[in-house]
Amino acid sequence: MAKEKKAPRPRAQTPKGFRDYFGAEVTERADMLAAIAGVYHRYGFEALESSAVETVEALGKFLPDVERPNEGVFAWQDEDEGWLALRYDLTAPLARVYAQHRGDLPLPYRRYAMGPVWRNEKPGPGRFRQFYQCDADTVGAASVAADAEICAMLADCLETVGIPRGDYLIRVNNRKVLNGVLDAMAVTDRDTQAAVLRTIDKFDKVGEAGVRELLGKGRLDASGAYIDGVGLGEAQADPVVAFLTSKGADASATLANLRAAVGASDVGAEGVDELEQIAGLLDAQGYQHDRIDIDPSVVRGLGYYTGPVFEAELTFEILDEKGRKRQFGSVAGGGRYDDLVKRFTGQPVPATGVSIGVDRLLAALREKGRTGQAGVGPVVVTVMDRDRMADYQTMVAELRSAGIRAEVYLGNPKNFGNQLKYADKRNAPVAVIEGAEEKAKGVVQIKDLILGAEIARNATLEEWKDRPSQYEVPRAEMVARVRAILDGQA
Repeated sequence: MAKEKKAPRPRAQTPKGFRDYFGAEVTERADMLAAIAGVYHRYGFEALESSAVETVEALGKFLPDVERPNEGVFAWQDEDEGWLALRYDLTAPLARVYAQHRGDLPLPYRRYAMGPVWRNEKPGPGRFRQFYQCDADTVGAASVAADAEICAMLADCLETVGIPRGDYLIRVNNRKVLNGVLDAMAVTDRDTQAAVLRTIDKFDKVGEAGVRELLGKGRLDASGAYIDGVGLGEAQADPVVAFLTSKGADASATLANLRAAVGASDVGAEGVDELEQIAGLLDAQGYQHDRIDIDPSVVRGLGYYTGPVFEAELTFEILDEKGRKRQFGSVAGGGRYDDLVKRFTGQPVPATGVSIGVDRLLAALREKGRTGQAGVGPVVVTVMDRDRMADYQTMVAELRSAGIRAEVYLGNPKNFGNQLKYADKRNAPVAVIEGAEEKAKGVVQIKDLILGAEIARNATLEEWKDRPSQYEVPRAEMVARVRAILDGQA
């Protein structure tokens, strides 16, 4: 009889494009999100936690910058519900939630949401298929005061989590201004419009001359390959170049240049008026152009946004993988999307919001030295006598009742050195020791692990004698002494 083959063991690895997060990383993210949630709450926004799974119909074709319906989502067919998918952002579920519960929700509805989203896209360096977003949106407010408020709140969030003033800039533009430029160009064909907008998005890479070439016959790129142009005449390209070069010394100069760029276009003039209102509202609240600025170079989600758009850019320099200096770049963006809820209700519902890239912002905080420190572990109560586990559990319960994070060592207590190695791996600040001798005397040994490590690195033998990191205290004073050490370390 043939020997039955054993099933191969599964490979212990994360799927491609996914990763695991461990203690300190999870704590850093939770702390940052809690700080941002505090700002959102202070502005009057309410928390919303929606389902991670939506119907494909509810998600629709609204993933920004994606042309094909349902592209980029993880979807499957359920025999009862039809096609379902993991959410790819937090905005599409908001549209469904508002349409479903609008009779019970206040108008405007102001909500914030935080959580993982999933995109079935090709992963790359720093680009994962599961990542966190942190959103705030106002649904049902047509006034650009809602857009200005989002920008102000975003600035407050960045400063609250540790990005100092001067290291960030929130740049604001308006999709209506772009539409006005298209009007001024007399471009009505949708494919041509899309090609023009894609060319505008390349301005920061190819410059004014490159944009003119791409709007016209085409140009050679850096590799020598020829890129076909849109095929417009030079006069038609003029409004685009005027728009892209309209950034002035201040908001007033920029707005005046934008009015010239959109010419007689009504929608373009409306967009410039809205930017002017936003600038005035922000100025009234003390947000000057060094924090939030009108910037025509901002182009986001061209098929998605319908009015003001904004992007938060970190302006401090970092070194890339080749050691070259570059700006950190964008960590958040958003804008007005007045057509999203209409898919469900048939009626236009104004909405505006922002999404913060959680992993990007955490990386920025690490660059600034504002996080990334090893999280402080628990106080470890060591086990000198396994038959006295009840005594050690009593000790740890007292520490926890006093609000001190603590645990009893639950491994093999035979080797005391291994217990201290465990405490080091846990980044424990203090170890508590009570053997038979200490028990008989009514005392415990308290070891300051942080001070001990510092002395071992830096101190001479004489300094060690003057600064003991382990000492004996009465058992009744254990909690107070541990608290005093922790306060001193903090």
